[in-house]
Amino acid sequence: MNKYYTKACNFYFGLNSKKNIRKKLSIPLNGNAHISFDKVEIISRKKNKIINIKDIHKLPKIQKIKINKDLKKIKQKKIFKGVILSDTPILMGIVNLTPDSFSDGGTYNNKNLALKHINNLLLSGAKIIDIGGESTRPGANDVSSIKEWDRIKLILQMLKNKKCFISLDTRKSFVMKKASKLRVDLINDVSGLDYDPKTINFLKETGKPFIIHHMKGTPKNMQIKPSYKNVLLDIYDFFEMKLKYIRKKGIKHNNIILDPGIGFGKNLKHNITLLKNISIFHSLGLPIMLGLSRKRFIKDISKENDTKERLGGTISSCIQSYLQGVQILRVHDVKEINQAFKVFKELQN
Repeated sequence: MNKYYTKACNFYFGLNSKKNIRKKLSIPLNGNAHISFDKVEIISRKKNKIINIKDIHKLPKIQKIKINKDLKKIKQKKIFKGVILSDTPILMGIVNLTPDSFSDGGTYNNKNLALKHINNLLLSGAKIIDIGGESTRPGANDVSSIKEWDRIKLILQMLKNKKCFISLDTRKSFVMKKASKLRVDLINDVSGLDYDPKTINFLKETGKPFIIHHMKGTPKNMQIKPSYKNVLLDIYDFFEMKLKYIRKKGIKHNNIILDPGIGFGKNLKHNITLLKNISIFHSLGLPIMLGLSRKRFIKDISKENDTKERLGGTISSCIQSYLQGVQILRVHDVKEINQAFKVFKELQN
C-alpha cells in the first residue's frame, strides 16, 4: 500500500496572509497568521500531486483521512519550553569552543573572547546560544569526553546565572550530565541520539528538551558518496521512526525540535532537494531547525563568487527556509541575518 506524505505549499505572508485567513482562503502555518498556505502537495514514492485545500474532501477516503490528520499537525500552534515560537524566525547563535570547527575553529577558545562573542550574539538578537566543544565538520575525528568537557565547562560555569537559553552541542551523555549540573536548557546531538546509547536514558530521566538531528554516517565518513532512495522521504521516515522509538522509551513530552541536517551526509543535490521541500516536515507536528550558516553547498552553488563568510548565500537560504515556515535557524552572523529578516518582513507588510 502506498504511503502518503503531506507538504504545505503556495504560501502567503504578512498582510496578504492575514487577509486570506480572514476570508478562509488559506490556513495559518503553525498557528501563525503571518504565514499561511492554500495548497498541499500529496507525495508518495511513485508520484506527486498538488491540490487546493478546498478540494481535500474530493480525495479517496484513505488519502483524505491521512491528509486531514497531517493538516491538523501542520496548522496547530507549536509550543516549546523556554522559547516563544510565534516570533519566527528564531536565531540560534553558534559558539564553537574548538580549535578545528569548519568555519571559526580556534576563534573563541579564550574565555574572554567566548564571553564577548556570546554577549554580542545576544545583543544582536540570538534567542538561543549553542555551545559546543567538538567539531563535527566533514572528516573530523572524535575527541574524548574529557577533552570536550574541558573545552566548555568554564564557559558554562560563567553562564550559570545569565538570562539566556543555552543549547549544548554534544553527542556524549558524559558531557550532557556534567553540563546539566551547571546550565543547559536544550540538547543538540548531531548523531540523532545514536552515538551514545546512554543518551536516551539521560533525556528520559531529566526531561530535557532536545533536537533530533539527521546525519548519515559519522563526521569522519558522512560525505563519502552519501546516497538515498529518496532523500526527502527517507529523512521523513527516519524522523517518524525515531519519534516512535523515543516514545517507546518513555519520553512523552513534545519539547523536541527536528533538524534534517543540511550537509551531514548529503551532497549538493540532496541539500537543494531538502531546502526546496523543507515544509514537508511540518506534518510531523514539531518545530523545524536548520543549520545553513557558511555551509559547503553555498560554495558549490556560488563557485567563483564564494567568500569566506558566505554571508550572501547564508542569508538567501535562511529566507528561503523562512518562506516555508522553518522556525529556528542556527547561524554564525546573527546581526546581519537579523537585519535581513527585519527588512524582508517589513517589505512583506
